[in-house]
Amino acid sequence: MVSQFQLIMRSGPTPGASFILEGDQLTVGRDATNEIVINDAEISRRHARLTFQGGKYVLEDLGSTNGTFVNGQRLAGPRVLKAGEVVQFGEQIMLVFEVTSMDSGATVVSPRASAAVPSVPRPLTPVPPPPAVEYAGNIPASPAPVAAAPAKKMNLTPIIIGVVIFLILCCCISLFIWVDADPTGSRWCTFPFSIIAQILGSSGP
Repeated sequence: MVSQFQLIMRSGPTPGASFILEGDQLTVGRDATNEIVINDAEISRRHARLTFQGGKYVLEDLGSTNGTFVNGQRLAGPRVLKAGEVVQFGEQIMLVFEVTSMDSGATVVSPRASAAVPSVPRPLTPVPPPPAVEYAGNIPASPAPVAAAPAKKMNLTPIIIGVVIFLILCCCISLFIWVDADPTGSRWCTFPFSIIAQILGSSGP
């Protein structure tokens, strides 16, 4: 970690300007040959000097017309600057001396360069969503419901006839077995007549 020294203008021609201090000796003035150039009528062509000694910067006035001040006191000789002190050139130009720590590999801006005006971030233009793509294919239609086939009416006539025939056959077979069961065989002769006689007798007075 190394210390970085800078002067930040609080009032003057470029408020907010930052001057990075690097080098063993820096001069401040209105002339373009100075390391720190402040183009203002209150600044002399060669106004003051900053000298790096023992890890600190020492400020001294170079016989300027309007004088050099630190914390409101006019300099009568060299003075070691401390972090946070206010350096004043003339009556209107004021800068704050700041000391910050930074990595040794960080990029340092030359003190001759004026402070860059902070860039205003451009508003982001919202990206419109992609248009919806309509489906061009054929959508299969849902199949029509199949109507239920009407129930066929069952024809019971053949069943009834079959049952009647079956009952008649059963009666005939039973009658045949009954007649045939007589060992004398007399039922074969008398059976029809006895049946008729019984029928006639039951219908008489």
